[in-house]
Amino acid sequence: MSLVRRFCQVDVFAEVPYAGNPVAVVLDAEGLSTEQMQRFAAWTNLSETAFVVPPTMATADYALRMFTPSTELPFAGHPTLGTCHAWISATGTIKDRVVQECKAGAIPIRRSGEVLAFAAPPLVRSGPVEEPLLAEIAAGLRIDRTEIVDAQWVDNGPGWVAVLLADADAVRALWPGNLGSLYVGAIGPHPPGSPTAFEVRAFFPKIRSPAASTPHSANGCYAPAVPRRRTSRAKAVRWGGTGGCTSRLMTTARSGSAAARSPVSPARCRSRGCCR
Repeated sequence: MSLVRRFCQVDVFAEVPYAGNPVAVVLDAEGLSTEQMQRFAAWTNLSETAFVVPPTMATADYALRMFTPSTELPFAGHPTLGTCHAWISATGTIKDRVVQECKAGAIPIRRSGEVLAFAAPPLVRSGPVEEPLLAEIAAGLRIDRTEIVDAQWVDNGPGWVAVLLADADAVRALWPGNLGSLYVGAIGPHPPGSPTAFEVRAFFPKIRSPAASTPHSANGCYAPAVPRRRTSRAKAVRWGGTGGCTSRLMTTARSGSAAARSPVSPARCRSRGCCR
């Protein structure tokens, strides 16, 4: 016998409906196996699908497992914010601080009106990128190696590498080829006085269109890398994509750590479904 579980789709980072980054959230996933979660995530075919399960940490409000269509992630940003929004809406919880448990540990999330914010978990790998890998990344991005101004490992779980290009136009012009299993983020500064400081796009495996979504985990982990060349103040970041998703986020870096925040629109699409 199949069990009907609450399922919703949340539009994250959106200032207008259907312009943000969608995340699928199964709100009562207790009892589902890893195989069942992975199969459901492949069916939704979104960049991430999140499953809410009971926490094991006494300080956590809920635990979250996050999957791409092909693998489980220890942490991801827009599922963190989207699930928090869905959980608050479903439970009627009224509190300014929610704690999410995930494989990256406990993630505190702050709420201020419709804006949710979290501190990015510590990087599991940082530092300069090896030259052979940079050459591979340049080839995958279909640019000359000399167009990469700087690069850093900024891995908070998935394996992100950040590459700094000359400007925002260079980032917008990217149309990558085969990057294999690499998670690559491209960053370029906007001209002084622009509404946003940086243009950011992210490219990762098993997504139908390059940078068609806005990985908030990437935004959070890029933040400490960019100020090394710029500034440590809070910066508005514009995420552009090829799938009609254009998002604006705020990221702040302090002493090597980062925080990211963004509005989360109400769940524009809701449905009830059965995970088998």
